[in-house]
Amino acid sequence: MGIEAIITLLVILGAIILFVTERLSIDLIALLIIGSLVVSGVITPVEGIAGFSNPATLTVAFMFVISAAILKTGSLQYVAGQLTRTFRNHYQRGVILLMLMVSAVSAFINNTPVVAVMIPVTTQIAKNANRAASKLLIPVSYASIFGGTCTLIGTSTNILVSGIAEQNGLEPFDMFDFAPMGLCFVAVGSIFMIFIGQRLLPNREATSDDNLEQSLIDYLAELEILPDSDVANNTIIDSPLVKELDIEILELRRGNTIMNLPQGDTILKIGDILKVRCSVEKLKQAKDQLRVKVKPFTDESDTEYTEDRSSFVELVIPTNSELEGKTLRQFDFRRRYRASPLAIRHREEVLQDELQDVTLRSGDVILVEMKSYFLEQWKSNSRDQSNPFLILSEEGVLTFDKTRFGIVISVILGVILTASLGLLPIVISTLLGVCVLVITGCLNMKEVYRSIQWPIVFLLAGALSLGVAMQNSGLAAMIANGIVEHFQQWGPIAILSGIYLLTSLLTETMSNNATAALIAPLAIATAYELDVSPTPFLVATMFAASLSFMTPIGYQTNTMIYSAGGYRFRDFFKVGVWLNLLFWLMSTFLIPVFFPF
Repeated sequence: MGIEAIITLLVILGAIILFVTERLSIDLIALLIIGSLVVSGVITPVEGIAGFSNPATLTVAFMFVISAAILKTGSLQYVAGQLTRTFRNHYQRGVILLMLMVSAVSAFINNTPVVAVMIPVTTQIAKNANRAASKLLIPVSYASIFGGTCTLIGTSTNILVSGIAEQNGLEPFDMFDFAPMGLCFVAVGSIFMIFIGQRLLPNREATSDDNLEQSLIDYLAELEILPDSDVANNTIIDSPLVKELDIEILELRRGNTIMNLPQGDTILKIGDILKVRCSVEKLKQAKDQLRVKVKPFTDESDTEYTEDRSSFVELVIPTNSELEGKTLRQFDFRRRYRASPLAIRHREEVLQDELQDVTLRSGDVILVEMKSYFLEQWKSNSRDQSNPFLILSEEGVLTFDKTRFGIVISVILGVILTASLGLLPIVISTLLGVCVLVITGCLNMKEVYRSIQWPIVFLLAGALSLGVAMQNSGLAAMIANGIVEHFQQWGPIAILSGIYLLTSLLTETMSNNATAALIAPLAIATAYELDVSPTPFLVATMFAASLSFMTPIGYQTNTMIYSAGGYRFRDFFKVGVWLNLLFWLMSTFLIPVFFPF
């Protein structure tokens, strides 16, 4: 093994460790990959940055914009909202229609924003149908993954693998090359989820111990300032409650006046009633040391007041949010949104202390008390893909812009037709589609920039440079030679099955795009060693990288619903392991039929 192959292997191992541990963001990891390979001389500077101008990378960026345009029309929310009556009358039929709708949409626009929009909509459907959201959110995520396998533009992984094929001198895939296999996945996956998956999914009702709001009952209380209290006649910021005990004051009630999230310079007076959030220990200290009367919090009194109202709401952090990787303190959350955080659900944990300093991740759910006028503003802007959070526990404004919907659908059809008929390369079709959307006023340029998930763009560029390094260093050919030498007697179908299984297991622990970029060069080299067509091996790599069901971290949409559905890690495994095995067997026997060796 030459020095360049050793360096490439070390870079790959380092990248895998960073992806799995999530110590760094995926875009920074991608830049480190490029920098390491260029500095070490494995690839040239031109090869290092070529991924940013690769048609696959640009196509993915443009598809993010088109996806944002269709979701902004409110069409998906509107159609999904019509399913509520179906769910009430015939639950299984409602699940089928919901999954088929999500699959159909995800076949033509990126599935990550689709699921982001569907999380609050699905939660509301479940609430209206008197069902647990945990029964519906995993099916929605899985349906988006099924649908993404149907077309070239269904997911960024498909476009990436097609770009790698073209980079290696092979014909890129056409728009509907994957449709026969993809439709099989949609049909089999949907049937499985209806008749088996629904039995395996948890049924966690809103009144269960897992409910985020219910878990706060011991942390909310009311304090009445007594005549001899040390708190009286101090400003909030200088009062012993805040200065010494670090108790958060959520509300001040004085006679018939109520002040939500009062300013720090507000002077506290005898008889004031404060709604606070803190630990039980601090409540005891306040009672014993500061001479205040403590009583458990109840929201019954809220109905007596109409001024300056606020509400409890749950906010979900979507992928590519401004909040991702930051703390609420860094984001200046309380001042910007006049909202006070009460708890954070991070995967399987419910955090209630030092919330301002918790580093937020995609899929985290924050329970906040938010000013009513801010809540109304965010509800009305709920379709804006640049929002830093999604409102989970409030029903959004589901207006349907039919005029813009017609324009966006025409653009999508134009992109599909020009690309599938070979009239224009897909990167040019999507570029022109974005131009039409801006010219017609469906989006402005600020929305264009915000709708692109830049970490994914950077990841694709880094992944493509890694593929070049594996070819230049000879590492791909070396590993492929070893695979063929040990398994050639089993034939190409067995080796294809092994590549699918390896990719499937790897993608459960790291980015699906990174996995595809790592395995695709090996798949091509292995096919050449076997003297067969690389196409079925690339298709196996592409499907296995996308069809991730066993863990909540293997695919972005699974991560997004992890906390929102109150799921545990084992919930994904109980359902997903059977889907992974089922699709592995299907791919082993069907890929050679649709894509012969």
